[in-house]
Amino acid sequence: MNIKALLKNVINYGASDLHIVSGSEPQIRIDGTLVPLDMEKLDGPTIEEMCYTLLSDKQKKDLEEDKELDFAIEFPTIGRFRANYYYTMNGEVAAAFRIIPIEIPSLDELKCPPIFKDMVQREKGLILVTGPTGSGKSTTLAALLNEINLTENKHIITIEDPVEFVHQNKKSLFSHRNVGADTKSFANGLKFSLREDPDVILVGELRDQETISTAITAAETGHLVFATLHTNSAVQTVNRIVDSFEGAEQVQVRNMLSTSLYAVISQALLPRVGKGRVAIHEVLINNAAISNLIRENKLHQIYSQMQLNQQKTGMITQTQSMIKNLQARLITRDSAIRYSTQPQELINSIGIK
Repeated sequence: MNIKALLKNVINYGASDLHIVSGSEPQIRIDGTLVPLDMEKLDGPTIEEMCYTLLSDKQKKDLEEDKELDFAIEFPTIGRFRANYYYTMNGEVAAAFRIIPIEIPSLDELKCPPIFKDMVQREKGLILVTGPTGSGKSTTLAALLNEINLTENKHIITIEDPVEFVHQNKKSLFSHRNVGADTKSFANGLKFSLREDPDVILVGELRDQETISTAITAAETGHLVFATLHTNSAVQTVNRIVDSFEGAEQVQVRNMLSTSLYAVISQALLPRVGKGRVAIHEVLINNAAISNLIRENKLHQIYSQMQLNQQKTGMITQTQSMIKNLQARLITRDSAIRYSTQPQELINSIGIK
């Protein structure tokens, strides 16, 4: 048994992830559900021996010092993967691998709302793609950048930990940077990217106040900035950004956000009836009304505003996206309610007693 053989199983079964943990057989995630492979259970020394074969001496040292390690790796005959190594309580190494498609999907292939193509035509602004881990944020971002690559002559800088999708230069020019290897931090990479003549900047994750502040400033100063957050709804995303600051700083960040924010895409992946998964999108577009609510700290009113004049604004609530997919019989009622951020609204809308 070796890592390459296990990763081939991810491909062969159409899985998204591979988990290797001591005391269990290897497990893969298919359509959101973990499935154990029909193999023997692994112990700590076996896992460590397998996992270390992929690491450089520096990576081994980093893992042993930091107790976790993120990296990406590509096997020409298998595929590209994002990997995370970590220690469990017995001092044993464990690993999680996620497949990264080498062929970058288009927005049409992902069945994204038409408003997504309008977003990438912007010259500046902050576009946030949010959702829980495993909700397809990286894939959506890759498709958005791919659309720019196909249609615009832009310099696109990506700052990720690690770099996931590797874009080939078509009309646009890409500079991919790994946090840790190519720049010390997201905040550092983002700050210096402003001196590298970018048109578009992708920040893998807004992890801290400094990175958030710099991303907003970059959007204000004429750049199109894409970033992710681990939030479950558009309104929660705006709240999270504001709450990252304290006291008088919140007033300043609300004022900056009210003008620099362009859109929030919040998504979830639900089990598809039959096989596969369906992306559910919630879309917030920062128009004059939304901007005013952010500036005046009336964030609780944003959701109601999202429901108005949607044919003109392009906004979509998660409930509406759920209903559309229920009517198309792509998802079940139970799944919709389970994953909903507004379950009572959804129940009332579909008439469940």
